Parts: sequence; structure tokens; C-alpha cells
Amino acid sequence: MSRRSVRLQKRSENSPRQRGKVTKQSNRKKIQPLSKLQCEKNQLVLEGVAKHPVLIETVEKGVGGDCDAVPPSTDSLVRPSPLPHLGWGSPEDVWLKMVGREQNYRHSKSFMQKHPTIQPRMRSILLDWLIEVSEAYTLHRQTFYLAQDYFDRFMLTQDNIEKSMLQLIGITCLFIASKMEEACPPKLSQMAYVTAGTYFEEEILQMELIILKALSWNLCPETAVSWLKLYFQVGSMNADSDLLKPQFPQDAYVQMTRLLDLCILNINSLDFEYRVLAASVLGHFIQQETAEKVSGLSRDAVKLCVDWMAPFVESVNWFGRAPLKDFARIKEEDRHDIQTHTHYMSMLEVSQKEENSQFLTPPNSTEKTCTH
Repeated sequence: MSRRSVRLQKRSENSPRQRGKVTKQSNRKKIQPLSKLQCEKNQLVLEGVAKHPVLIETVEKGVGGDCDAVPPSTDSLVRPSPLPHLGWGSPEDVWLKMVGREQNYRHSKSFMQKHPTIQPRMRSILLDWLIEVSEAYTLHRQTFYLAQDYFDRFMLTQDNIEKSMLQLIGITCLFIASKMEEACPPKLSQMAYVTAGTYFEEEILQMELIILKALSWNLCPETAVSWLKLYFQVGSMNADSDLLKPQFPQDAYVQMTRLLDLCILNINSLDFEYRVLAASVLGHFIQQETAEKVSGLSRDAVKLCVDWMAPFVESVNWFGRAPLKDFARIKEEDRHDIQTHTHYMSMLEVSQKEENSQFLTPPNSTEKTCTH
């Protein structure tokens, strides 16, 4: 057990556990519980929780991963490292380790087949709500993407999860991710608060142990946003720059992350590796040759993902540019790293219409040929 977990356990033992109790802060917007965001059309009901959720002891092969393991060499691994010279390590070793994580931490949309009562849109609504919670608590983008990865991999290890469990699993994944990424993670009581009293603090702690065990404590993936940030950094830095210090324009990065956020809410994004997803996003904002150079991925390697992403690009363009927001107690140079929320569910609907129009739009009358 980590030192944070020990402190959390001691704090929870020494303080009375009250349902959904937390002190409100004036600079945080009020978050609606997920159960309030449902509508009859979606038929998503996330109220109540099973008191004794079932944990499947075994983990699917390739789901958990190992932070330090490197898989056997493949074509994608032997490509030259696109990383520049590093004063603190070998760029080849760093690249090999990063790609090795990508190969070991497996995700797949096939988990939907294991849970008959869960629909893809339910995942979208849950992740959209987690983004909203992340902004309310000024959590970093990496924190949300860790939570998304934990959720998808956990669902892949389970069978027949009821839809009433989704919000508990989601907020617990965010709780774990915040302890991994944040210097000052939200308290357990704050996580319970955003569920509007739907869950006890004890239920979140219980689910935390279930998720950690199912994932075999493998909590260090290279997320889609970490790949995107690396690519954009390498593409923006000059010869004298330090890879660890951001060199890219914040406004452009925010536009990229909004597109990535929108894509990750769609279940079909799990068809692609995170690094391919990030490279495809980058390719819509900079020259394709540069995107290939900084990602180490050829045009053919990302073509399928780039084509799939086209309706999402049209959707974000239709909604205009994303603002670069300011946050209290967040330095100006770090504000681009804070996860922000926007009308993602509306964007998803627009992107779906754009996708359908590619197949359903009939040809113009002038294009029709006459055979008589």
C-alpha cells in the first residue's frame, strides 16, 4: 500500500464518514450528478449501487500490462526514435519504453459485448461527466485520461456489469487517477459530493480496491494526451530547447485537446492505439510530414484513423475555437494542462450526422445520368 493510501485510510478511520458531505468552495461551479444528466432518450439510469459488487479475480491476458516490461520487437518498435537528444537519458531507450507501454496496456471496445445492459452512449455520457468534474476540481488533462484508461481496461476484465454501477466505477477511476497525477488530489469526501449523495465514501473505497486488483496495480499507461503533448512538443522545440519544458503555443494545444476529448468519448476510438489517435489529431493541425516525423508513424499507419476522425474535425470546426481558460491558483504557463469541459455531447451528435451524411446524401440532380 502506498503512503497516500495509508494516509487516506488513517484519515478515514479518524473522521466520521458522512454521506456526500463536503465544504463548497465559491470558485467551483456546481456539478450536477450524473443521474441528473440522463434523459428518456438515452434511457441511462445511474441511481443506487450494488452493496456487494462482484470482482472477477482473473485479468485478461494483455489487459493489465507492466510498467517496466518491454514486448518483443515489432516493426513499430524498431523504427528510429523521433525524440531529439536528451541530456538526461537515451532517446532510443525512452522511446522503446514508451512504445512498450502502449503494447502492454491493451484496450478494446469489445468489452461492450461483455455487458449487455450497457450501451456505447452510456460510456460517452459518463466520460463527459468526468470531464466536467475534472474542470470543477481543476484537475490536469492527464488525470482525466488516466481515469478513462482505467475505466476501459477495468470493464474489459469484468462481465455483466449493471449500468447502475457505471457512475461509481467512473468516479473511483478518477479518484485513483488524481492520486497518481495530482500534487493535491481531491479528498474522498469531495468525490462523494459530486455524486450528490448517490454514493457513500465507503463504497468508493471498496470499488477502489476492486479496480486496483482487477488492473493488477498497473496504473502507468502512456495516454492519448501524453502522446499528443510529446508530439507537439517535439514538433515545436528548437535545437536548444529542453524536452521537459513546454515550447508549444498554448492556444493551439487547447484546440488539439478538444478534438482529442471529443474522439475519446466515442467508443470506436478504442479501435486505435493511443499514439495513433494522438498522431491523427496532430495531423489535422500541422503539416502531415511534420506529424510523421515527430510521431514515428507513417502516413499509411494513421490513414484509417485520420479518415475516421474527419467527422469529428467538422464538428469542432462548426462549434468554433475553444477558449484558453484561466483558473484561480493555476499559473498562466500551466493553464493549458487543466482539463476543460464544453458541449461534447452536442458535438458528438453533430459528428454523427456528418458521418451519416457521407453515406446518405443523394447525388445532385445534375450528376444523375439518363439512360433512355
